Amino acid sequence: MNKYLSIESLTACFKKQEEKLSELIELLKSYSLIDAKVFELPKIEKGEEHEQITEITVNPIQGVEALNLGLRFYQKLFIHHNNPNISSKAASRLPGAICFSVSHQQYKDAMRLIDEVNQLKNELETIVTKESGVSKEQRFEFVHDHLRGLITLNAYRTITPLLNPDSINFGWANKNIINKVTKQQILERLEKSHSAGRAVPPYSSDQWAALVALEITDIKKLPDDVVLKIKRPVKVQPITRVWYSEIQKQVQYACPLPVIVFYTEDIYTEFNDAKPKIGMLLNYNVNAIKHRYKPKAKPLELIIPRLHLYKEI
Repeated sequence: MNKYLSIESLTACFKKQEEKLSELIELLKSYSLIDAKVFELPKIEKGEEHEQITEITVNPIQGVEALNLGLRFYQKLFIHHNNPNISSKAASRLPGAICFSVSHQQYKDAMRLIDEVNQLKNELETIVTKESGVSKEQRFEFVHDHLRGLITLNAYRTITPLLNPDSINFGWANKNIINKVTKQQILERLEKSHSAGRAVPPYSSDQWAALVALEITDIKKLPDDVVLKIKRPVKVQPITRVWYSEIQKQVQYACPLPVIVFYTEDIYTEFNDAKPKIGMLLNYNVNAIKHRYKPKAKPLELIIPRLHLYKEI
């Protein structure tokens, strides 16, 4: 697909996502709410995006207020939806769970819409990252020239539906993402960046090209069998742990958005109309984290800091 067809696909796909999201929100508003619990997290102000997070204070909200906050959050896709002093670069999250009592037909209706929304979110990401043909460095301009102010992360995030879980608990995940890469893959990435001719602040285009050229030289000096890894630190993020007693299984999900939980009428009757078990998300403190098992990693040497690229030594 060429760039011009991609632009048409991008705007059409996003418009359809907005329409289906609105349809889903209206449908959920018509359903019988059992309980809702969301956890507001502190907003990241402009200029504080890269500061290390050691503590997070959670503000729990329950009931109809949590429902309304959660439903609005699904549609929070543009920078102008944020307060002007809030960073659009830092990911905004609203973990939680919204629980409904539904008939089997209502469940099917909701799942049809959720599947359509999630498919459109995946399609949007594919258009931007693959079909457009634009480089990683050019994606921001490609998106914002046609959907100004779009927060792409929010537009890509899929909605997680759950069916008849016994309990929903919350916690924090704090780890690195480690990907093994080859020398050739890194060279291709650097050469593409070098040929893009962009200026990356605080560098001019010439300064940036010179910096990348130096990185290319350094990588070429490495032996062909070198073991390279990108070890990218991931900021702490909320997760949900869902328990199903019938199959004796716990499933863990990332939880940047409230999960939507459906209890079919036959199951909910078995609860004797008691509310499902929704746990609390406790405040985060980096010093209170305990690792059950931390495997011994091979020593690494940092090669290109901006890419988080290391080599095994």
